[in-house]
Amino acid sequence: MIINSVDITISAVRRSQYPTDLKPEFLLVGRSNVGKSSFINVVINRKNFARTSSTPGKTQTINFYEVNEQFYLVDAPGYGYARIGKGNKKKFGLMMEDYLTNRPNLKQVFMLVDFRHKPSKDDILMLNFLKHYDIPVTIVATKADKISVSTQQKQRAIILKELELSTEHEFIVFSNITKVGRNEVLEKIERII
Repeated sequence: MIINSVDITISAVRRSQYPTDLKPEFLLVGRSNVGKSSFINVVINRKNFARTSSTPGKTQTINFYEVNEQFYLVDAPGYGYARIGKGNKKKFGLMMEDYLTNRPNLKQVFMLVDFRHKPSKDDILMLNFLKHYDIPVTIVATKADKISVSTQQKQRAIILKELELSTEHEFIVFSNITKVGRNEVLEKIERII
């Protein structure tokens, strides 16, 4: 897939603000600082289109990026960042629950996990939520350039075990530095749309 156009269409905090054109949506979820903005920039082949921040927890809206006028990449607020107050955490949680359970346009979730670490309790909770509602999910292990190739199989096994997934589960190794995994993500999107 060649990316010809990208537009940040909407930053939403409620359902009434979501796009109404029924294009397929691909949601990105993950801990704050797992690299969702970098993931978007690599996938769309643009530098700094999705703003990255050195401060985790900056994304506080659901951001819809329209790609090729065909589909949306949807960036959700990161979870697990301690400095966000309990009130905001609850608000984000309700906003995400509503989106995940009531959005017919949602075709696939890309769940980003840091390849270097075991999944967090929040990662496990998110995956269990997605499983409960039968929402298709692909695990994307980010920051692959930061661990050796010889360690990758071991880390993959640890992540799958912690998430209680089989080795057949869709798992994409991804790096925003080397661009490994970009084609797999685009091929997955293309198959679905």
